[in-house]
Amino acid sequence: MTIYELVQLLNATQKKPLTSLQEWVLHQAWEGKTYSRMAAEGNYVDEYLRKTASELWALLSEFFGEAITKYNFRASLEPRRLTKAQQQLIRDFSFSNNSSSIEFPGAPLAIDSKFYIPRPPIEELVYEEITKPGSLVRIKAPRKMGKSSLVLRVVAHADSLNYRTVSIDFRQADRAVFDNIDKFLRWFSANLCRELELESRIDNYWDDEIGSKVSCTVYWQSYLLEQIQTPLVLVLNEVNRIFEYPEIAQEFLPLLRYWHEQAKYNEVWQKLRFVVVYSTEIYVPIQLSQSPFNIGLPLKLPPLTPEQVQELAQRYNLDWTDHGKTKRLITLLGGHPYLVQLAFYHLYRQDVEFKELLQQAATESGIYEEYLRCSLATVQAEPGLEVALQKVMKSEESVRLDPKLAYKLESIGLVNIDGDRVVPSCELYRLYFGKKVLHSPEKNVTNDAFNDNFTQLERENLELRRLQNIDDFTQLANRRYFEQYLEQQWQNLAKQTSPLSVIFCDIDFFKVYNKTQGQEAGDKCLQQISEVIRQLVRKSHDVVARYQEDEFGIILPNANANIACEVAQRIREKVVSLAINHDPKIGGLPAPVLTVSLGVASTIPKKNTSSNDLLRKAKEALAQAKNLGRNQINFHQL
Repeated sequence: MTIYELVQLLNATQKKPLTSLQEWVLHQAWEGKTYSRMAAEGNYVDEYLRKTASELWALLSEFFGEAITKYNFRASLEPRRLTKAQQQLIRDFSFSNNSSSIEFPGAPLAIDSKFYIPRPPIEELVYEEITKPGSLVRIKAPRKMGKSSLVLRVVAHADSLNYRTVSIDFRQADRAVFDNIDKFLRWFSANLCRELELESRIDNYWDDEIGSKVSCTVYWQSYLLEQIQTPLVLVLNEVNRIFEYPEIAQEFLPLLRYWHEQAKYNEVWQKLRFVVVYSTEIYVPIQLSQSPFNIGLPLKLPPLTPEQVQELAQRYNLDWTDHGKTKRLITLLGGHPYLVQLAFYHLYRQDVEFKELLQQAATESGIYEEYLRCSLATVQAEPGLEVALQKVMKSEESVRLDPKLAYKLESIGLVNIDGDRVVPSCELYRLYFGKKVLHSPEKNVTNDAFNDNFTQLERENLELRRLQNIDDFTQLANRRYFEQYLEQQWQNLAKQTSPLSVIFCDIDFFKVYNKTQGQEAGDKCLQQISEVIRQLVRKSHDVVARYQEDEFGIILPNANANIACEVAQRIREKVVSLAINHDPKIGGLPAPVLTVSLGVASTIPKKNTSSNDLLRKAKEALAQAKNLGRNQINFHQL
């Protein structure tokens, strides 16, 4: 048997599943590593590691009815084969009634999700680190690599220790918050105060004469931290948003380091344990002695290994005994957790055959089309990235790039950096971006023309440089990209005198549903409905966006009113067919199940006008659909 089969067998037969540390020790011992080397590589105390291993050998000896030690571990078990009964036990365990259902990938994986694949020893390292007074953990990875899923488990573990936990996501901050450090620190402190359910006393502690950073420090030390009696795990999510505001980064990040260092001298600050989550290295002029990005425990989430990909396939109940499939998928996707899971999701649903999935992966008809298109839009919104990316994708060898451009491409997840060289992070990106990136250095253009194009691109995307283009929760486009793309299509179609339609879709009484059914049910509902819209709006030039919390926007270029209304009707009917039940005690709902209202507007764009009027008409149509009783479509012609 393989080490992965052994771990699955033990988890399926024991009353208590193995911990992440136990699984890691088994893997390391299987590779023949000594305890001293394990302790050094995993940052564990040698004695603690040996105690864990000793318990494992006792467990294995009892399970197999013979003495199993570190020295005969692999030699004794590798020649064995799983019996049919053991294989059935593993299948029953993986797909028991208590396991989570097959849901569209994209959202953070719930604590009880069977699709979460641990990447030892990362989980155990974080769990151990947050028990240390004044600790700081840095978790770095591109988007959709599993940062949020890991953070959920860190928070759950902290809760099990009876710690207080607070998560602050800097994507929630309005742009105005970053106007100056005083406004930012007030926002930061107010959010922590609210999450801790404490009365805000910011004005009592803020003193202009001593400055906002000192005021903030005094407020935290003398009020916030004094009010809590247990350790506080503070998760700072998407810290890279701050990197986009150098003036704020240069003030806040050294302050963060100062607070961390205060734990060495001040007992109050020892209560605070930071978990800093970000997608790229800082690239603002901060001295190393002031930066929090060279202290604490650094963790970089790796891609899935071939063995982990194979295990995930089994959890999707796929017949994945052909190791050649695993190798081809790893070559294409590089072990990217979300991309691999998306493949297994569609293979499980039999939406596509494996051979077809590979052939269409980098095309507009493939399952990754929307993900790749959003990544392309992100690249196009950053001046200079297109040229840099194509240089990487066109080369058969690693290339050198300007460090700033290399780090930006790495933060998007498109490249890997090895020293001062850059390579594509997987073959999928090479295939797709080799064709899609527009400004190729190989094109026959003059320097003046190139500079003009570059200047125009920089001017047009100045505001977009600080924004991401997709909504992380639904993997749809976000509002900013929606409005930018709509205006772009408006100008293009005005030249062609072709129609353009917009649909706004609002989930009826979603706030009521969210309150009565709970946050988890609300999140699941958003995922289901966003997937419905995604499936029904499939043309490559169409865009689906999460416009607001429970409202979606759809752009249909070259679609007249009849086509747009047909799309809206299919969405409305499909959502009803999901049969997401409302609380039966609530009266006045349009139906006993969750429904949507849709507003449709259509026109032929005209030159020297903007898309704002079309947006307004679509919103008016949506408002009228809701006023007329909801669960219906209303159309306005511009």
